[in-house]
Formats: sequence, structure tokens, C-alpha cells
Amino acid sequence: MGEPNILLDSLLAEAGISHAGLAVRINAVTATARRPTRYDHTAVARWIRDRAIPRGDVPEIICEIIGPRVGRALVLSDIGMVRRGADSSDLELPQAVEQAVALWRGDLGNKVFLAGASMIEGPAAIAPVFEWENPPHEMDVSRRGPRPVHLDDVQALRNTRRRYEQMYRRVGGVPVRPRIVAFLNSSVTPLLKGSHDDRVGRELFRAAGGLVALAGICAYDSDRQALSQRYLFHALRMAKASSNLAFGGYVVALLANQAMARARYRYVIQYSETALRGARGHLSPALATDLHTLQAKAYARLGDRASCHAHMRSSEATASRIRHADEPPETEYVQPGLLECQHAEALRRLGDLMATQEYAEEALRSADDCHLRGQAHRLATLALVLAERGELDRAAATAQTMLDRAEGMESERIAERIGSVATALRPFDTRSVRDFLARARHQSSVPL
Repeated sequence: MGEPNILLDSLLAEAGISHAGLAVRINAVTATARRPTRYDHTAVARWIRDRAIPRGDVPEIICEIIGPRVGRALVLSDIGMVRRGADSSDLELPQAVEQAVALWRGDLGNKVFLAGASMIEGPAAIAPVFEWENPPHEMDVSRRGPRPVHLDDVQALRNTRRRYEQMYRRVGGVPVRPRIVAFLNSSVTPLLKGSHDDRVGRELFRAAGGLVALAGICAYDSDRQALSQRYLFHALRMAKASSNLAFGGYVVALLANQAMARARYRYVIQYSETALRGARGHLSPALATDLHTLQAKAYARLGDRASCHAHMRSSEATASRIRHADEPPETEYVQPGLLECQHAEALRRLGDLMATQEYAEEALRSADDCHLRGQAHRLATLALVLAERGELDRAAATAQTMLDRAEGMESERIAERIGSVATALRPFDTRSVRDFLARARHQSSVPL
């Protein structure tokens, strides 16, 4: 199965043409030309689901059918039917914008082909990051469209991203994702297709990319991993158009975080190294710290103790330069204690439980200064190491506090963390453990 043709699906929705309606129109054109076809709605569905391309000049006929209905001339790349192995990284900026808009239009409509999409793997998973780092770069991102875009519009996008990010941290990605997707469709799309000069355009892509990245984060937190990956790739393309290397490095760090959760440790290392190299001199200390801690965790899972410790040292060196007042808004997640929590996770994988506990306890000492989501993760880390060290009552008490912090959150990532603690404690039949497991089953539907 190929990559879904979200462009064709989006254009059909914009034109108000059903799958059956398109098939009927194609058959009418080909019958007039005395080369009749007998397409039906299932053929159109297959073109979208499998990115199949019909034979002959049918793609050109599709452009001729849809174009007048959407008020513009269409070419094959507009309907996703170029007969070559092109992906979004090959596209010029206007086509890349159309791809992004088609993605969130399909997401808003809960399209089945998006729900069933698979992760992009292999060289295709690295290509967008390579394209971000390397030329060619846009010399001019100005655009002519139906409405003017001003810096006030851009600031409104920044404010909206910040509001949704705070909401995500409080209640999780599951309830927030549909709100962001709706906003992308209603408010971001008209701006991306509006009129702006180069200066405003770069600020627009920076702000819009921040929202697209947050949609990817919420999809990741909802365990919609393939969808999350696609949002992050589009955010990275917008980062390139903005010429903001620091923002691009942030998006690559998000891809590295997703790869870590999926146990793709080689991707973690490659993404992190690319971000550190590609945005050299532009990354904030907080983001550089996070990239080094990600590599430390990846090397720990690969059993490379020396490389793990080397990146731990690098992260501690960059962390000493963090000045939160000077950091961009996206790196607010790098809060005091995050480094220690990440190091605890790395060292636990290496079996150094005493050092792990020291780092985990240090991370908790500053937990009151971070959001509830971060507190839940830190408590989970400490509970896991305490369970491994046989301190069962303290582990169960720590796990109960983790449930306090996570209560009310709709987050698959937090549910996974609760599940991992439950798995670690389940073999031990003590009263405190039984009490925790009963509450975890009730609060988070953790299977027991």
C-alpha cells in the first residue's frame, strides 16, 4: 500500500465532488472521446487510499474536472498524481503548503486512510531532516492571495499556540488535538494562502509551524504515531521556509523524542546529531541540553556506556548556560530537574541503580516548579527504580503520588508510564502495592 493521496481527497472535498461523482464525470469525458472507462467510487477510493495513479490521460482529466470547481487551474502535482517517486520534500513551497492543508483537512474529517496510515521508515524518514539542513533554501516566501496577512495575525497564532500548549500540559493531547486541528483548518489555512511579503511570510511560517508541531505532539500523545510524524515533517518544512534554524532544531528534537518512544534508537542519534549540526550557533542552551540527553538515553539502550556518559557530560555543560528568560517559548518544557530525570532513565537502563536513584530524587526536588505532566513523569522514574531496588512501600507511595498528578489527564503517554510502573510492581504482593494497582486499574484502565 502506498502513501495516501491526501491532496486528491482534499480537493474533492473543496470541490464538493464525491468519489462516485468523480468517477461518473471521468466516464462521461472518456465516452465522449470514444475511449470509454468504467470507473466507480471504489476506484477513486483506491486512488486516494493507495496513492494509485489511473492509466492514460485520466489524471489530466481529473485536473480539468476539479479545477473549475475550486476556481484555479490544476496540474498533476496538485492532485498528487505525478508519475515518479516524489514526496513532500521534493515540492516547492506552495505545493508543500497544499500538502499540509490537505493533511489537517483530512484529519478534521477523520479520514479512514489517515487512521490506518503506517509510519514512514528507512531513508524516507530521514529525507525531510536532510532537506531541512541542506540547500536549496527559499530566497523569497512572499505570496499573493485573497486576503492580506499582517504581523498582528502572526502574533495571534503565537498566542494561540501558547494557550493550546498550556492546555495540553494540563489535560493531555487527546482532548486538545481536535481543537488544534480545527484551528488549523479555520484560521491558519486562510493565512497561509493569503498575501504577504517575504518578511511577514517568514514570521508566518514560524508561527504556523509552531501550531503544526503542537498538533504533532498531541497526535503523538494520543498514540497516533504515523499522523504525528506527518505533522512534524510539515512543521519542519515550515521551519525551513521561516529560515529560523533554532525552530527547525526544535522540530527535529520532537522527531527524536518520537523515535525514542518507538525504540528507534539509531534515528534518535541521527536526528539529534543533525539538529546540533544543522542549527549550530542558533540552538538555545535548553534545546541543546535536551538533544544531548536524548542521545545519552539512546546510547544507554544500545548498551554503549561510554557514549552515554559522554552525552551526559555534554548535556550538563550546556545546561549550565540555560537562562530561561532568553529561551524561545517552545523550550519551556526543559525545566529544572528535567536533565536529572533523563539521566536517571539512561542510567537505569545501564543498571546503575544507585546513581539512578540519586538523579531521580534530585529531579523531584525541583518538581514543584514544573507542570503536572512533568511531575508525573519524574515520579514514575523514581517509582521504577525504587521497585527495582526492592523498596516496595516507598515505590508504591511514589506511584500513588504519580496518580495524583496524572488524575484527569487524557494522555496515552502518561497511561504508558502508569502501565510501566504497574508492570514493575505487579509481581510483589504487598498491601501498598495492591492498593496502587487497584487505583491504577480504576484511574487509567491499566490491565492487571
